[in-house]
Amino acid sequence: MKSLTTLTTLTNLKTLKTPAKLARLSAKIDGRTPAHRDRAIDGLRALALLAVPTGHWLLGGFTRDTGGGLHNASPLVTFDALAPAGWILQLLGIFFLVGGYSSYLSHQRRKGSTREWITGRLRRLGRPVLGATAVCALLLPTLHYGFGVPTATLHTASTLVVQPLWFVGVYAVITALTPYCVHASKRLGFWAAAPLLGSVAAVDFLRYGPYADAMPSWLSLLNLLPGWMFAYQLGVSWADRRLGRREAWLLLAGGAALFATLLLAFHYPMSMVGVPGEARTNSHPPSLLVLALAATQSGAAILLRDRLARLLRRPVLWAPVVIINLSAMTILCWHQTAMLAAAVPASYFGEIPGLTAAPDTAGWIFARLAWMPLFAGLLVAIAKFARPLESPWERAGTVRRAAAGVLAAGFGYFALAA
Repeated sequence: MKSLTTLTTLTNLKTLKTPAKLARLSAKIDGRTPAHRDRAIDGLRALALLAVPTGHWLLGGFTRDTGGGLHNASPLVTFDALAPAGWILQLLGIFFLVGGYSSYLSHQRRKGSTREWITGRLRRLGRPVLGATAVCALLLPTLHYGFGVPTATLHTASTLVVQPLWFVGVYAVITALTPYCVHASKRLGFWAAAPLLGSVAAVDFLRYGPYADAMPSWLSLLNLLPGWMFAYQLGVSWADRRLGRREAWLLLAGGAALFATLLLAFHYPMSMVGVPGEARTNSHPPSLLVLALAATQSGAAILLRDRLARLLRRPVLWAPVVIINLSAMTILCWHQTAMLAAAVPASYFGEIPGLTAAPDTAGWIFARLAWMPLFAGLLVAIAKFARPLESPWERAGTVRRAAAGVLAAGFGYFALAA
């Protein structure tokens, strides 16, 4: 991957003015890609990454109060028929699958100790999060006192910025457990993920079964780690060559059957994300339905790997995959900010369909789809300045790092207090 980092300079939009220049750029990226690079894995990661902003932008609506402040609202409250869209856009299972696969290979090829490897991986995850939250902490007083942005809008914005970062925290914890995942794969192979599935099933039975009223409210938190670790463990076993096509078919068929059973027989919520006003949610923390979907998607991904690899031999398809992978953390940390960069100024002009009007009409859905290219363009513009936060902070002294930590903590407190 190191040999690809120089390609970030090629993403300047000026180079993309004509199809001929785009073709030359794609050919250059393709030519600099090492022969051993696993294009299918990078392609799956890019697909999962793009699903995150797409889902948040499609389902993240706002309402505007009398003082001009913005509040979160979901179109799923009115249009429950949109819930199946989450079955396609909820690709965190694929992300964890690919994460486990890549971490296994990286761990096996490490040159230092396991502790050094874990520290390095956690730093790569933590730097962009720390940088993004520190910058947002500086923006809050500027927006409020300099531009008169209402406090309600700032609370909403901070909540949205923090919303995807829980995922980074969970992913960091699971990454630190990679040595244990490797050990489990060596001993149990493909079935190393089965205890994780069983654990989530047991907790779901307790919190949704006949004795649900007697269960403590914190019980659901027991699903947090095994729920997201399930697909990661599958990825480790896949890279360890303990999960092949036969097991992939089992995941695909078994996962789909379990998914249908949970929906039809046990009446799990159809939406893969939380819906305001609903008593149950599938994602915070993950329910057994999330694992069923992850199993189905993982099986399909493994079976389609070779076809995807052949497809990504085409330079014009491979180039965007490289660029997306190089900006992975920037996309995760800043995509909500891109949507807010359009919605907050629009709030001064009243209720605008697809931006600040309530997401309770069919027209809002079509308007939101029309706004999404603008969100994407704003994310590209933000990424130009935010991308360096992913690189090592070699020139940042101890004082600056400490200041960034204090700002990030303050922003986190403000967001959670909201």
